[in-house]
Amino acid sequence: MKTVYIAGAYSDDNILGVFANMRNGMLMAVQVLKSGFAPFVPWFDYHFSLLADDITLDMYYNYSMTWLERADCVLVLDGWEKSKGTRAEIARAELLSKPIYYDFCSLVNKEAR
Repeated sequence: MKTVYIAGAYSDDNILGVFANMRNGMLMAVQVLKSGFAPFVPWFDYHFSLLADDITLDMYYNYSMTWLERADCVLVLDGWEKSKGTRAEIARAELLSKPIYYDFCSLVNKEAR
């Protein structure tokens, strides 16, 4: 099973935007999983904060980048241009020569066995 790092906006200038970004990422993760891939879903990271209050932003970033480095490819969601974090993820994936897809159909067409 190929691993897919799903990259996209998380933060926003209001909580409703954050929730919308989380929902979009989680919905895509379901699609990716149902298509036979193992997705890494950064929007599930909020669970750590429910259990520990001493996890830093740098810990989150390092954790996500570690998974990105191990992924077979990266799927980038719409709206990534306004996300500093997603731009950093794309740059890291490019540096590692990871395949990067900007739409779900391209991912499936190129990576499905």
